[in-house]
Amino acid sequence: MTTLESPPSTRTIKVDALARVEGEGALHVRVRNGVVQEIKFRIFEPPRFFEALLNGRPYGDAPDITSRICGICPVAYIVGASQAMEDALGLTVPEPVRMARRLLYCGEWIQSHVLHTYLLHAPDFLGLEDSIQLSKTHPGVVEKALALKKTGNRILEVLGGRAVHPVNTRVGGFYKAPDKAAVQVLAEELKRARELALDAVRLFAGFRFPEFEDDYLFVAMTHPDEYAIDRGRIVSSRGMDIPVSAFEEHFAEEHVAHSNALHGVMRGSDVPYLVGPLARYALNHDQLSPLAKEAAREAGLPPVVRNPFMSLIVRAVEVVYACDEAVRLAEAYEPFEPAFVAAPPRAGRGTGCTEAPRGLCFHRYELDGEGRITGASIVPPTSQNQARIEADLLGVVKANLLLADDDLRRLCEQTIRNYDPCISCATHFLQLTVDRG
Repeated sequence: MTTLESPPSTRTIKVDALARVEGEGALHVRVRNGVVQEIKFRIFEPPRFFEALLNGRPYGDAPDITSRICGICPVAYIVGASQAMEDALGLTVPEPVRMARRLLYCGEWIQSHVLHTYLLHAPDFLGLEDSIQLSKTHPGVVEKALALKKTGNRILEVLGGRAVHPVNTRVGGFYKAPDKAAVQVLAEELKRARELALDAVRLFAGFRFPEFEDDYLFVAMTHPDEYAIDRGRIVSSRGMDIPVSAFEEHFAEEHVAHSNALHGVMRGSDVPYLVGPLARYALNHDQLSPLAKEAAREAGLPPVVRNPFMSLIVRAVEVVYACDEAVRLAEAYEPFEPAFVAAPPRAGRGTGCTEAPRGLCFHRYELDGEGRITGASIVPPTSQNQARIEADLLGVVKANLLLADDDLRRLCEQTIRNYDPCISCATHFLQLTVDRG
């Protein structure tokens, strides 16, 4: 990187379109006399009105409709919406159904994390522009990434009917119990994928990471019996411990003048909170499988990681865990009958929450006596991280004002990519303006 002896009095840096994330936005930084006085992370992604689209629909439509919010993490919406409807209807799914859902969710974690770490984020650490350059300079790396991602997609196909927007899931379970022989084949594929996942941890551990840390307010789900993916309570690194049903008593979304995206806030706190891999890892490290814990240890990760750039390694560790857990679930799988549990329509309120690859994804619905949706609230992880992204950008810019324009721009882009922001769920980036007048 190139550094300046002293920054100019006026300086403007623009990034008209950030690559390797989804969406559009802008960042404005105002600097006077070497002091960053203002930073605004502007999002102008248009609203999509999914909650309004749900009004008047029968409860069974919610999982399929909300899954269209995102083609990368549809299972997060399917499972969260299904849980919320089951809660409203007073329905408890049998354990074999829940375990099959968890296996499906492992597939989503694998394919989403691999897409981000290898193809979208790794080029930053290798000085490359994109995954196309990566495929030319490191073809073996890309081949491993595609093989690993394919395994995640196969899980979605076998259990969900297809790799994007699964069609075999429904409130109460599945339309058809997955085929045992096909699931057993998955177990063998996953054992090979697990070795590739370990290779990813080793590869990323060798990267050089920008020096930046913060005292994050971590928020994630936790469960005493397993690394939380599809169930648990919501906890924080500062002592919060609440049931999913109390989410809206402690968290809210606020409009800010400079952005169309909602900003998640914790009620009664002026500290932006963080959801996603770093939070899950910090709050649930002891629940990782022995293999995943050993991979983290060999990579030099402490039990709490405060450098957001090192989320790349944490995601890779979570892929190891997801492969390990998926092997366990696939080997123990037995087809179940009935494939779903039905419940008569009734008026009620229900909540559901899961850990999408990017963090907490919360659902709340109200139903009338005919089981039609009268109210909906969906809080995706990227909107919850908006304020935290701004805080990281502020810290990174403050610490790197002497970087040359191109290097500062690239570092800001890389900072955004730490969060793997999702176009469908909440946000995009970036036009960067630094006003040093």
